[in-house]
This record gives sequence, C-alpha cells and structure tokens, in this order.
Amino acid sequence: MGQTWDDLLFAHWPVEAASVRALVPDGLELDLHDGSAWLGMTPFEITGLRARGTLPLPFVSSFRELNVRTYVTRDGKPGIWFFSLDASGRLAVEVARRAYKLPYFAARVTLERRGGRVIFESVRDERTAFSASYRGTGDPAPARAGSREHFLTERYCLYAHDRGRLYRAEIHHTPWALEEAEAQIDLNTMAPSGIRLEGDPLVHVSRRQDVVIWPLRPV
Repeated sequence: MGQTWDDLLFAHWPVEAASVRALVPDGLELDLHDGSAWLGMTPFEITGLRARGTLPLPFVSSFRELNVRTYVTRDGKPGIWFFSLDASGRLAVEVARRAYKLPYFAARVTLERRGGRVIFESVRDERTAFSASYRGTGDPAPARAGSREHFLTERYCLYAHDRGRLYRAEIHHTPWALEEAEAQIDLNTMAPSGIRLEGDPLVHVSRRQDVVIWPLRPV
C-alpha cells in the first residue's frame, strides 16, 4: 500500500516500562532507550493512498490521522506497536482495520495550516481527544545513527495481533528528514489507561514522507 504522509509531528514521552509491558501482547519485547519505554503521538495527513502500482483509491485516498504508539522488537527486528489510530473517514477506518488488523477508530479530525503552523484536532468521543499546534524551527536532516531521535523514528515495520497470532508488516521509506520543533498541546487524553505522561514531550516535525507498507505476514 503506497501513501504520502504530510506535516507530521512526533511527540514523545518517556514512560515506565512496566505500565507499557502490561498492554503489549506476549511474543513482543519492549524496546527501551535510556532505560525507559516511550509513548509517541503522531498527528499527520495521509494523501495518495493506493494499492502498489495503482492510482489513489476513491473516497479513501486522503484523510487525517493521529496514532498512539510504542516501540517493540521481535526476533531482533525493531518495530512499532500501535495502541490506537484515530482517523477521519469511516470507510478509510474500515479498510485499514481489515487490511492491517490495527485498532483504528473513526474520529472528527481536522488539520489546518496557518502562517507556518499546523493546527490539528482529533475528537473520538467526549473522553478521547487531542488538540495541538506545531511548527518546525530548524533545518531538516536525518537523525544521527544511535541517537534517541533515530531510535524513535527510524522503524521499518509494524506489529499487529489478531485472534492469538502476531503479524508483521514491512514499511519502506527513505530516512526521516526531521526538524527541531515547538509544539503547543492544548488537550491530550489519548494515553492508554495505566500510562501516565509527565512533563513536556520531545518534539520533532517532518514535512513529507512517501511510504510503502507491505501486507501483513504471520511471525
């Protein structure tokens, strides 16, 4: 599945490993950095969604998304574990749920660009919402190998779990062009139950990434 990700914010908090471990299925090992698990929230816009080698799909090729994630490994292969993915457009949510067995939810999601800032808001229900504005403040560049930024962003597969089985999907893209950023988060009730967020997040932005996600395979 090919797609383009635009105006993406990486917002990351260090969190207690034990609280995350309880929410990740057996068979996956938590991937820690500086002794901490990490919780990431990434709002962005998807455009050009298409099956590989085809034109964008009608009605589902463009939507906004907010995903909540942590980092895991399996057989020495680091990847992403998603706690939730909120997206605009019910059809897009249903397609993504069936194709990738991921916890997608329909939400009211908006993304606006004003004077160099991105204004993003996602509301799933009265208890689950996120509102932020952000902008890049530096020159885009790949993360240095071995750095915290590299650990948090350069991941080339996702893991899913369905009916007692683990799956993995490979993700192909060029290294992230990251910018230092400033972000104002006005509302955030997206953290999974049992995970506590403290302090300001580590934030970076990336303006665009072209991505291919391969089908799920059992692991």
